[in-house]
Amino acid sequence: MGKIIIIGPAHPLRGGLATFNHRLAKEFTDEGDDCSIYSFSLQYPGFLFPGKTQYTDDPAPAHIKIFSVINSINPFNWLKVGTTLKKEKPEIIVVRYWLPLMGPALGTILRITRRNSYTRIVCIADNIIPHEHRLGDKSFTKYFLKACDGFITMSEKVLNDLKKFEKDKPAKLVHHPLYDTFGEPVLKAEARTQLGIGNSEPVILFFGFIRKYKGLDILLDAINILKKNPNSAIRNLKLMVAGEFYDDEKQYSDQIDRLGIRNDLILRTDFIPDSEVKYYLCAADVVVQPYRNATQSGVTPLAYHFEKPMIVTNVGGLPSLVPHEKAGLVAQPNAQSIADAILRFYQLGEDYFLPHLRSEKEKYSWGNLVKAIKEI
Repeated sequence: MGKIIIIGPAHPLRGGLATFNHRLAKEFTDEGDDCSIYSFSLQYPGFLFPGKTQYTDDPAPAHIKIFSVINSINPFNWLKVGTTLKKEKPEIIVVRYWLPLMGPALGTILRITRRNSYTRIVCIADNIIPHEHRLGDKSFTKYFLKACDGFITMSEKVLNDLKKFEKDKPAKLVHHPLYDTFGEPVLKAEARTQLGIGNSEPVILFFGFIRKYKGLDILLDAINILKKNPNSAIRNLKLMVAGEFYDDEKQYSDQIDRLGIRNDLILRTDFIPDSEVKYYLCAADVVVQPYRNATQSGVTPLAYHFEKPMIVTNVGGLPSLVPHEKAGLVAQPNAQSIADAILRFYQLGEDYFLPHLRSEKEKYSWGNLVKAIKEI
């Protein structure tokens, strides 16, 4: 049995990173390791956080030790946490890296920890080069990466970005495991009843935080194109948008009114609690990810878990995760191509994709990730 510490967001912080860390901690524990999570007492100062709240009302995950002790902007705190971890002497620290803003805090904590000449540091890099660029990104990232011994990436794009900074340290590409903590799939009719959606209409889903790089505006233009198409398969098509705005909501509202498509949308633009996620995925016919750029996406393993076909754009790591005309369809990041892909999906039908989804999802296990971390 090894002592493992995960550094990254955890309950009561919310979002995909926290969900991932909880599930990873469970996998380590299930394999007999002594695993805990060192999370944040302050993750983002309020003025830097784009959403409504950083915290969830959901209960804490059972049987996971979480210590909310890291203050991302207080250097004295970094020294204290680093000293604590140095004395704890875990065999492995697994540290999440998703934003250069975290580079100074995490890089300092890890440098102090390494002075015990025992602990090995493995970084799971969600992003190396961020989607939105800010002053200091490169310097903060370099500072952080120098404190790590090895790396796991979940897309080829992040692996290639990593090599621009760290050419010699070991790195592995591991598929993002399935999110299997949101419950089992439910019947589409049951999910739609739960959400108050009609059973007869075709429904496509945009799921997750709304940020510019995710291309919701492109998808809205695609809906406008499809409105003018006489194809009976998409008559009464509805786009369900489920997720909180991390971008200026007004620009999307203005676009919706300008295009005259408000009646073609189902807008659920508050944070979706974990207990309701399954209903949104299961109510949809297909999940659309119209991203302008991407590394990997947490929505993809979510769709695999609920066996939902995907329409993704040909950017970053998305096409390699969604084989074309097998687990879904790959489009170009423009409105016409996405509209064509939506039409193609309804021509093929949802059932066409199910055998491919079921075989493809076998690649995405938490055991594979734990094995890779230990090998690194």
